[in-house]
Amino acid sequence: MNVTGNIYGINGPIVTILGNPGFKMAEMVYVGKNRLVGEVIGLRKDRTVIQVFEETTGLKPGELVEGEGKALSVTLAPGILTNIFDGIERPLKAVAEVGGAFIPKGVNVDSLDQERLWDTTLCVAEGDRVYPGTVIAKVPETQAITHKVMVPPDLHGVVTRVVPDGKYTIQDTLVVLKEDDGREIPLTMTQQWPIRIPRPVNKRFPADRPLVTGQRILDTLFPIAKGGTAALPGGFGTGKTMTQHQLAKWCDADIIIYIGCGERGNEMTNVLEEFSELVDPKSGNLLMDRTALIANTSNMPVAAREASIYTGITLAEYYRDMGYHVAIMADSTSRWAEALRELSGRLEEMPAEEGFPAYLASRLSAFYERAGYVENLNGSDGSVTIIGAVSPQGGDFSEPVTQNTKRFVRCFLALDKSLAYARHYPAINWLTSYTEYLNDLAPWYNSHVGPNFVYCRNQLLNLLTTESHLNEIVKLIGSDVLPDDQKLVLEIARVIRLGFLQQNAFHPEDTFVPMEKQLKMMETILYLYNKCKALIEMNMPMALLREQGIFEKIIAIKYEVGNKELYKFDQYRDMIDEFHRKIMETNA
Repeated sequence: MNVTGNIYGINGPIVTILGNPGFKMAEMVYVGKNRLVGEVIGLRKDRTVIQVFEETTGLKPGELVEGEGKALSVTLAPGILTNIFDGIERPLKAVAEVGGAFIPKGVNVDSLDQERLWDTTLCVAEGDRVYPGTVIAKVPETQAITHKVMVPPDLHGVVTRVVPDGKYTIQDTLVVLKEDDGREIPLTMTQQWPIRIPRPVNKRFPADRPLVTGQRILDTLFPIAKGGTAALPGGFGTGKTMTQHQLAKWCDADIIIYIGCGERGNEMTNVLEEFSELVDPKSGNLLMDRTALIANTSNMPVAAREASIYTGITLAEYYRDMGYHVAIMADSTSRWAEALRELSGRLEEMPAEEGFPAYLASRLSAFYERAGYVENLNGSDGSVTIIGAVSPQGGDFSEPVTQNTKRFVRCFLALDKSLAYARHYPAINWLTSYTEYLNDLAPWYNSHVGPNFVYCRNQLLNLLTTESHLNEIVKLIGSDVLPDDQKLVLEIARVIRLGFLQQNAFHPEDTFVPMEKQLKMMETILYLYNKCKALIEMNMPMALLREQGIFEKIIAIKYEVGNKELYKFDQYRDMIDEFHRKIMETNA
């Protein structure tokens, strides 16, 4: 029998019950006559504290609170992909059919379609011994992804009955499992998993391969490891959401989980509309075929916002267990932290810096540490990569959420307002961003792209850093007083900024750039720099070098050379040689 209690006090989304009727910590509960979904977050001798994931207007003291007997969990089965959920895995399409444009109180809809029939191919036979993670059936969930039905992580035994291949719902018994103690357990396509508990794995692998995104500033200067963590902080209008769109569309992850956490309603609407129309460049199918969206806008209850990132990471871990590589776009963790702050204030906890709770850092670390490249229980490899957007107020990176996030991520992609306003996209500042993955990924670059990839990358970054120092001098005394070798550095740095770092998401050849082309572009820019440097050392004036227009031609490479036309780079090298020879002959 489920435990019950009566409401004693209500403070926004926080509900208290006098005494402890027998609820368990993190237990899911139903609150009031509308049966609002909540979670036990505090147990003391004299009272029980519950956070409610829905609007509590109209709730009265004395109303009943009923325990579910289990932790807040998500339903894991075919039907997750292409779906749009709220923060506690209620499908918004089904909710809209019941309540219209807004989520009604206590709406009770199934997380996944219980009646849809799925084509099912069984992968085990009677007498087989199965273990946690063993694939018992395969279901084509979308045109892009095959859903692998697995034995739950806490079960193992011998298969005693198997249904024939055919069409089944997610609740139909597919396999009967006999445990070692003699109990028989029916297995369906459905699993339930508590959102705050990471799913188990066999072992974790160190970062040794990049998440290839096709975005030059990321793949070359600040790579993210597959199974790694990255923060994307930036003020309003710097392009966080658009950068995440590009990553979702082009990165080499199999599945995308997009979490819109506390974002504006109109922005989430744009995301939902765009994702439903985007074509996956890899398969030609809709991008939604390998995407699940969690939409929790700023006008939805804050407690559900707090739960949404755990819902998203649990869905990602489930597909990782099947052997897929999953990328999570969390937009934004600042809004999630604001939900923590509001709940903490209502709980009358001692505030820390800027009113955030003292446990902000530990909650952030618990989220980011669920990323990783792992060996699953069934022996397959999978990964979860987390890219979390941060929205510091006023673009101030010294605020607590950004600073604490920096402690737990190994790639920091700082978006810059001045770059965004200058229409330089992606507006990632190459001086304040950093990655700690480069040394781990260097062997992969050497074997898969080219042995001088890391060297070229470091050369480019050195030139950009030198340009920054020279610009400080230019601001004081002007550029005319600089010697020609320093003027050359400024010119080559301009070529790097405009021809390499700046990328056009709407140009068919520039929206995604393969690693081989990125290396060829770097080599060409550095070849030009070395040839010009040799001319400068022969006292050729910088003005003469500019007259030839060679720098503009190299900037145009990103448009002029197609992704499958790498042979054209030889022509550009010949063009640079011809430029060098012409300068020498003219001034012989």
